[in-house]
Amino acid sequence: MPLASPARPLRGEIWWVNFNSPVTTPTPPAVYPQLPTTGSEIYKTRPAVVMSMPGLGYLDLAIVVPITSWQPKFQTNQYFWMVKLIANSTNNLDNDSAANVFQIKSVSTLRFAQKKGILTTAQMDLIATTIAVCIGYQLPAAPPPR
Repeated sequence: MPLASPARPLRGEIWWVNFNSPVTTPTPPAVYPQLPTTGSEIYKTRPAVVMSMPGLGYLDLAIVVPITSWQPKFQTNQYFWMVKLIANSTNNLDNDSAANVFQIKSVSTLRFAQKKGILTTAQMDLIATTIAVCIGYQLPAAPPPR
């Protein structure tokens, strides 16, 4: 899939994103099967939801959460970071999927190929809350009343 250059993805949109590097190679070369990714890191083109706010910073970067196929085992607490996304005509996902919050990344907008769909505000809030849980963020305690 050819890459658009540069894309202007907006928060809540789902885009096809090439997680490999360089962006001109669809899969890692056989000579370097672990480069530029290692272990369970994503290395191919897949849908991802944009989490960053528009106009944030001056670099052509966007914070994204990759999307993967839904599996029944994700319903357990062992996979709390997988946020279920039901396929519909708004998000244009081919099947029920999961936002894999544990794979959140900041990527160049040169990696964005094509817009696929958009998520609801409620889905974005759930993904953002799950990110907060994954990084251990808790709202500060409210000050006592005066």
